[in-house]
Amino acid sequence: MIFCNSALSLSDGHYDNTGCFRDHTMISGKTTLIAHLGYPTESFKAPLIYNPWFDTHGIDAAVVPMGVKAEDYPSTLHAVFKMTNVRGALITMPHKVTTLALADEVSTTARIAGAANALRKDVNGKLIADMFDGTGFTRGLARKGFKFSGARCLVVGAGGVGSAIAASLAAEGIASLVLCDTNAASAQALADRLKLHYSRLDVDVGPPDLAGQDLVVNATPLGMKDDDPLPVDVRQLVPSTFVGEVVMKREITPFLAAAQARGCQIQVGTDMLFEMIPAYLEFFGFGTATPEELRTIAKVAY
Repeated sequence: MIFCNSALSLSDGHYDNTGCFRDHTMISGKTTLIAHLGYPTESFKAPLIYNPWFDTHGIDAAVVPMGVKAEDYPSTLHAVFKMTNVRGALITMPHKVTTLALADEVSTTARIAGAANALRKDVNGKLIADMFDGTGFTRGLARKGFKFSGARCLVVGAGGVGSAIAASLAAEGIASLVLCDTNAASAQALADRLKLHYSRLDVDVGPPDLAGQDLVVNATPLGMKDDDPLPVDVRQLVPSTFVGEVVMKREITPFLAAAQARGCQIQVGTDMLFEMIPAYLEFFGFGTATPEELRTIAKVAY
């Protein structure tokens, strides 16, 4: 809702560059929409992060949750993107894998990950797919001073998030990568996809041997429950090893606590989330943000 009376003094909006007061709690006919597609929607947190940021910056856009079951997803996706005010979509479970076949163009990272979590409609109406889980993780590492060039890395877990992190690490120019997963076939398939796109990368599938690794990543759900075992033998950690986590249920998981006790620098799971949102904003053409700003204005606690 827009008011052009300069005498108004309201607290839930701001004056734009025309001198009009803009209340961003309202969606108008000019609002650009980003669909948030998944099922069920009850756990969706993205609207509580993106929409406060849009409000703060006077951007007439909104992230809108849309519950879509798997069997309805292909037809619904194409119907959603026929809407002229839809710029893109955030894709979450259970649709990340299916999205690859429905997009017109797919990024290298998404191809390696075998899934996509973002779609953008370009000026010609093509759907461009990308994956930002891994981007969020590597952006966080870079901001903490981690040096990718020549780094030796271990990723435990070759599922969706582990695949995305592996792809983003490869894109950053690491020297070697060991993949470990209880499903050896999944780890090997990921290794094969990495080798296809990054022929110079030394990729192996094997046990979680921490010796000589510069980075160790837990990309499994271990740590969500109090009685979960640790993903690796932390006794092998040395202070020079950087340790990263994807579990967001608690900030300091038992794995991270053990790493800290051994003098390691760490990255908590929520860092990946708040680092990937700026990449999403750039992808959709909304500019960028800092993780610190996003954490401050988010209407959700982690």
